[in-house]
Amino acid sequence: MTTTHEVLRYTAFSDDPAGGNPAGVVLDASGLDDDAMLAIAADLGYSESAFLTAPPQELGGQPGRAYTIRYFSPKAEVPFCGHATVATAIALGQRIGTGDLVFATRAGIVPVTVSEEGGALRATLTTVEPHTEPVGTGDLAEALAALDWPASDLDPAIPPRIAFAGARHLVLAASTRARLADLAYDFDRLEALMRRLDLTTVQLVWRESEHVFHVRDPFPVGGVVEDPATGAAAGAFGAYARELGLVPEASVLTLHQGEDMGRPGVLTVELREGDKRVRVTGTGARIG
Repeated sequence: MTTTHEVLRYTAFSDDPAGGNPAGVVLDASGLDDDAMLAIAADLGYSESAFLTAPPQELGGQPGRAYTIRYFSPKAEVPFCGHATVATAIALGQRIGTGDLVFATRAGIVPVTVSEEGGALRATLTTVEPHTEPVGTGDLAEALAALDWPASDLDPAIPPRIAFAGARHLVLAASTRARLADLAYDFDRLEALMRRLDLTTVQLVWRESEHVFHVRDPFPVGGVVEDPATGAAAGAFGAYARELGLVPEASVLTLHQGEDMGRPGVLTVELREGDKRVRVTGTGARIG
């Protein structure tokens, strides 16, 4: 492991460096304080960057395969970030090989498995236990006003909810692909609402077919207009879709994200019968 705080750049949920969601990765952040990590994340300008240090003493696992991980956006620390987890796992897989990893996050313990398929590495994270909650009528109206979405443009079959699988996301479903594609929102107004509700992103969804969805994630609280591929929101949405009976209890969902930004990525969400936790899988690639 490096001791010079080398900052790596990886994309997650795409094997093309020009696709997916880029993240900064520091595999040895020992000696970096909060201000230094935030400064690195702000300098990179990616939606999140990940920083690894030694695991807590109580965390078991293979020596060298368990870590404490923290995530910083350009504006602040966030409790959990799926794409930076995948990016970090791919970076580790290239250095220490495939197999199981364990990350201690602010949201809880997140196991990750790195595997190789067709010569490419894939990382599967298992979320903390998810849950959903209703969104207040006034808060929903404020979100729609900030997005400039008429209520009539929502899909009544996919009702608004706040979903959690390590971070909180407001799920709103568009009735058409055109509605999802037309994203021009009031940055400050949406940020204010999200801070009040402790939201990490707003998960905008359009359902293409039974198991295929297109998603977009405004992320003003992180200092960026939109997140290109959001693993934490994907896990939360999978749990939400199962809880509301939108999909069978055991399902594999495909989420397409980033297409409207020119950074296409694919997130695979696996739901297992009898297991509330959600598995989110993606590829990755080093940038530059």
